Amino acid sequence: MGTLWSDPPDPAHERTTVDIRIGVTQTARDIAIELADDVDRDGVKAKIDAALTGAVDVLWLTDKKGRDVAVAASKIAFVEIGSAETDRRIGFGG
Repeated sequence: MGTLWSDPPDPAHERTTVDIRIGVTQTARDIAIELADDVDRDGVKAKIDAALTGAVDVLWLTDKKGRDVAVAASKIAFVEIGSAETDRRIGFGG
């Protein structure tokens, strides 16, 4: 029997969990949302752009557990999009 070779994984098709952090005006706490593995990152960015430019009044996102989260677009101070796998660190240091 011969040796089977497989192609290396394509980074464009790897599944990564996406974390969203939304700062809300007049509050010290952020809203942290972990999105589903199969979320369309560009689609999420389009929703955020629509909220920040005033095209929609409410930013709706669905988290990994299927819960819907709404944030009034006028109250959004900032939005940070990151990958959960690379952002989680344990211990001290950078």
